[in-house]
Amino acid sequence: MHQAHMHQASQGQALKYQAQHCFTAFKSPIESYQLPERFTFPFYYEPHPLCVLAAEELQAYLSSQTDWQHNFGLSNDTNNVIGKMFGVLLVRNNSGEIGYLAAFSGKLAEQNLIDGFVPPVFDMLTKDSFFHAEQQAINQLTRELTELEASSELLRLRQQLATLMQQADDELEAMRAAIIEGRKARKLTRAQAEAELGPEPLAALNVQLGKESVAEKHQLKAIKLHWDSLIAAMSASLHLLETEIESLKARRAKQSNALQQKLFAQYRFLNQAGELQDLNQIFNDAPHQLPPAGAGECAAPKLLQYAFAQQLTPLAIAEFWWGASPKSEVKQHKQFYGACHGKCQPILSHMLKGIEMDDNPLLNNPAEGKTIDILYQDEAMAVINKPAEFLSVPGKNITDSVYARMKQLFPTATGPLIVHRLDMSTSGLMVIALSKEANRALVQQFIGRTVEKRYVAKLAGSVAGEQGEINLPLRVDLDDRPRQLVCFEHGKQAHTLWQVKARDDKHTWLYLYPQTGRTHQLRVHCAHVDGLNLPIIGDDLYGTKAERLHLHAQKLALNHPTTQARMTFEVEPEF
Repeated sequence: MHQAHMHQASQGQALKYQAQHCFTAFKSPIESYQLPERFTFPFYYEPHPLCVLAAEELQAYLSSQTDWQHNFGLSNDTNNVIGKMFGVLLVRNNSGEIGYLAAFSGKLAEQNLIDGFVPPVFDMLTKDSFFHAEQQAINQLTRELTELEASSELLRLRQQLATLMQQADDELEAMRAAIIEGRKARKLTRAQAEAELGPEPLAALNVQLGKESVAEKHQLKAIKLHWDSLIAAMSASLHLLETEIESLKARRAKQSNALQQKLFAQYRFLNQAGELQDLNQIFNDAPHQLPPAGAGECAAPKLLQYAFAQQLTPLAIAEFWWGASPKSEVKQHKQFYGACHGKCQPILSHMLKGIEMDDNPLLNNPAEGKTIDILYQDEAMAVINKPAEFLSVPGKNITDSVYARMKQLFPTATGPLIVHRLDMSTSGLMVIALSKEANRALVQQFIGRTVEKRYVAKLAGSVAGEQGEINLPLRVDLDDRPRQLVCFEHGKQAHTLWQVKARDDKHTWLYLYPQTGRTHQLRVHCAHVDGLNLPIIGDDLYGTKAERLHLHAQKLALNHPTTQARMTFEVEPEF
């Protein structure tokens, strides 16, 4: 396996990759580094020092190369900004040399193939790819559909039908009103006649009034038949066009689904044993079966695919974000991230089969050895100070939690105990209900938003201003749970008030007042570019990992569930 050469770029030293071979020798000496004993658990990890070194060399290349142009959002150019996830894979070649491979997720500079980066698992952009021809056919259907839906004839028929229906409603309503008035007049006439006329004239009058009533009903029926005929004719003409539109939609959907299945079948992934599985097979047992958009285009599968195909031994992996954060999510420039669960977990489960990996740290009990301080207790409730890295309720793999501890501590308590939750990484005040009645009363206060909550957060950097509010709606990232996205289309309202508590040269302490209770609300509102644009220290999802997340539920004020007395609890954070 050839080693990549270095060259002098126009903007200084840059890493130059060979087009034919992606194995890259380290620019720096690595003799003092210890090789990893096991492969990286790709979804949650601390990057191996050699992966950090490889990432730094790749980042130096990204900063200085002039071979291609891509706007990562690191300059003043705000047009078409697209930050990008990159990955490095530490490998050993057949000669025993240690080097690394580099990859990017999706496309880079509108290309799938760039010198020095591993190729995609399947390149749909090649000239001879079936994808182009079949996509063009689908695009043609889309154009025909767009033309039909925007046609003047369709618009005219819809407008005329709406006008006819309105005219019909108006005339029928007027006729019904006339019938009602006629009925009233006949009733009055009949009442007067009964007092003034004899039996025979009265009978004749009743016959005449009955004929008038029948005539009005016939007239109403005739009007209805007239308009029904006109509307039916217009509807038939409109139906022909709409049927054509629905037929085109069905054809497009059928062709799109067929192309998608065909495309999924081209994404065939290797593993260490040389076994191949395509996306259709891999996701067959996944919860939703259908592979999500972009599955197989992430850096990690690309890297492993190239390594297995070239008989390189994977040793460790790391992925980092380069550039501006997307508007919907929070990504920090140069920060390392785990592989996404929705797209990559099923694929990597196949690709890493048989490879000895680091343990999944998420299976370790973070609450082991920690105790919960009880700040207040009576027959109805208890108020506790939850430690950081402590589940509020049992998780998928870990049962130890506030709930489990409270169940042990209060074995005779009734009801669900847990009234509200804190994120596992957040410390601070929680109220525990010790009876069903107390739980019901406390829950109603949270629903009614009469509970006062105040958090303290420590941020790395200086927050502009002294107070403010953040309104950014949130929803879960379906491809990478439990991360949250800012989504104005499908997200739920999330509202936070904030106030500066203290400052120093490098940090800002904030009081945070959540007005809603969305998952990770305070963390996202602090970190997002449209929020405070400063992640909370220690936020391993939206910022940089530290010894702990510097977020603490410091104040809790509520009414006692039995006495209704207002009670306020405060406990200061340990950061």
